[in-house]
Amino acid sequence: MTTRLCAAKKAWIASAHVTTVRVNASETVSIETGALIVGVHATPDGPTPAPGSEGLDQALDGRLTEILNAVGFTGKAEEIAKIPTFGALPAPVVVVVGLGDRPDGDYRLETLRRAAGAAARSVAGTATAAFALPATTAEQAEAIAIGGLLGAYGFTRYRTDGERKAPVGELVVLSSAPEAEEAVRHATEIAASVNLVRDLVNTPPSDLSPARFAEIAQEMGGQAGLSVEVLDETALKEGGYGGIVGVGQGSANPPRLVRLAYEHPEAARTIAFVGKGITFDSGGLSLKPTASMVWMKSDMGGAGAVFGSLLAIAGLGLPINVVGYLCLAENMPSGSAQRPSDVLHTYSGKTVEVLDTDAEGRLVLIDGIARAAEDNPELIVDVATLTGAQIVALGWRTAGVMANEDALREEVVEIAGARGEGAWGMPLPEELRKGLDSPVADIANLQPERWGSMLTAGIFLREFVPEGVRWAHIDMAGPAFNNGEPHGYTPKGGTGAVTRTLVGIAERYAGRR
Repeated sequence: MTTRLCAAKKAWIASAHVTTVRVNASETVSIETGALIVGVHATPDGPTPAPGSEGLDQALDGRLTEILNAVGFTGKAEEIAKIPTFGALPAPVVVVVGLGDRPDGDYRLETLRRAAGAAARSVAGTATAAFALPATTAEQAEAIAIGGLLGAYGFTRYRTDGERKAPVGELVVLSSAPEAEEAVRHATEIAASVNLVRDLVNTPPSDLSPARFAEIAQEMGGQAGLSVEVLDETALKEGGYGGIVGVGQGSANPPRLVRLAYEHPEAARTIAFVGKGITFDSGGLSLKPTASMVWMKSDMGGAGAVFGSLLAIAGLGLPINVVGYLCLAENMPSGSAQRPSDVLHTYSGKTVEVLDTDAEGRLVLIDGIARAAEDNPELIVDVATLTGAQIVALGWRTAGVMANEDALREEVVEIAGARGEGAWGMPLPEELRKGLDSPVADIANLQPERWGSMLTAGIFLREFVPEGVRWAHIDMAGPAFNNGEPHGYTPKGGTGAVTRTLVGIAERYAGRR
């Protein structure tokens, strides 16, 4: 069985090359492929082949360990070595990927995801690659498939020099595990959405204005079977969405609010996702330093994750109702831009004094949260590249999770971790609320002091969650964009962070996983 990207996602994928994946139960040494990928462990006795590579050492005349030692390969996690087979196998090259220490029990799925991703990155430009990694269960086969598909990602829309290698054409997961094919289909649907979000984040803001993002959501959402409603700047003003209007009024590209709804006939529960979608963030009149502005095309990553997750949920046919809101605006300085000391009348009815126009993400989110509450969901999760303080506190790879219930916060952290997305639960200290007091409005959009500002941003958002509604907030300012070198299945640039977590939340509440 070959699993392919759904037509709606494939239509907008930025790269002209789309990677497919299938399952094959063939023997490792007999598979015909451009590259055979095997795993090796680091042990005190040197690199040791992992399960899945049976017969390989014999095919290489018992010299696999000798060859690995000769090239200095140790087996540490994500280490890569390439060995030509000189006709000893149908595959012309064996790609060896390190799996680290041999586990005492089952393999960690994230170890397999990252190994598959690192290996897939190393064979870019190859027509086919086969994974002979440990895949004795459907879960392991899925981990290898999603790691490989995410690792094979490449953003080539704007490349004209031909230097960038195309992604792998086809990946093959060698496994005879029961239900492996269904598991790989599940991985493909989710990976397609993550890679779509990466494309959106990587797209220059000149080509992804709020209106353009809304058009893409309308087109692709409709093709995926979602109902889509778009509010333009006139409807937003008339509807009282003062947060979104205030942030977007300084730009020549007006704001949008997109409502996406997925409904299932057997659904008994409804949840809502709200995403920050600042297609470019200059900071407004509270202008950012140049270095901080360079990667602000990623400030729509929260809305991207919500959009991508809705497409995946629809593709998987989950028995749950999910509503998604994309709060889209461009934050620019101009004669019409909002000013520090302006007061906004938000959709909730509350007023907000703007002390810093660079604390804009929370202003668009509060309109989305208040609107989402009208759908009567049992849970609202907002996702945002919200604060630089998240990066200071937790680094580039770990999102901060806050909630109005401790159990909900830990549930979101657990779901994210199970899917390989770093997350850490953070508190909402009551003593920080006083810092948001305003002498002229119901609340100010930030506290004057910088200390604990990630937490204060969460406290600000909580003020707009109606009584009795369960709510969680994910601040992913760091994880949304990788400014460093690629690692595992994570490329440089847009990462598609939190998309898998949102799908995981929907699956949990649908009773699927």
